[in-house]
Amino acid sequence: MNILTLCISFFLTGLFAIGGGLAAIPIMQQFIVDRGWIEPELFYNMIAVSESTPGPIGVNMATYIGFEHYGVLGGIATTAALTLPSFVIILIIARSYARFQDNPLVKSGLYGIRAAVCGLIASAAYSVLSVTVLTPESFILAPSLFTLFDFKQLLIYAVIFALYKIFKKHPIWYIIFGAVCGIAFL
Repeated sequence: MNILTLCISFFLTGLFAIGGGLAAIPIMQQFIVDRGWIEPELFYNMIAVSESTPGPIGVNMATYIGFEHYGVLGGIATTAALTLPSFVIILIIARSYARFQDNPLVKSGLYGIRAAVCGLIASAAYSVLSVTVLTPESFILAPSLFTLFDFKQLLIYAVIFALYKIFKKHPIWYIIFGAVCGIAFL
C-alpha cells in the first residue's frame, strides 16, 4: 500500500460515509482491515480510542492510520483526503438546499438516506459488539453458552448501556467507568 492508495481509500470513505464517523466504520473496515493493512483487533481498539478522544471518530482514525504508515505527512494527507468530500458537498448543499428542500424527490431521497445510515451504524455496532462480547472460541464452534460470550465484557456493556439510558450523563463518565471496570476485572 502506498500513500496515494491510502488517501484514495479515505477519500472514498469520506465521499460515501453519509451519517458521520459511525456510519464510516463499515466502509473503513472494508478498505483497511479486509485488505490486510491492519489487524482487526487493532481496528477495534482504534475505534474505542477514537470514540473516547476529542474529535470525529473518522478523522481520528484517518489521522492515526496515516501517521502510523507515513508519519506526520501521512496523517495530514489521510485526514485531508477523508474530510475533503464532506467539505465540498456541504458547500454545494449550503448554496442550493433552500431552493430544493421542499422538492418531493429531495425529501424522498433524504428519507431513504436516513434508513441507510441507520443500517450502517447498526452494522458498525454489531461488528464492535461481536468482537467485544463474543469469545474467540465462539467464532470457531462454541460448545456451550458459557464459552460463547465473554461475560465480563457483556456485563460491562449491559451496565453501561442501562446507566446511560437511565441517567443520560456525558459519555466521558461511562468511558471512564468502563476503563475502571476493565482494570478491575482483568
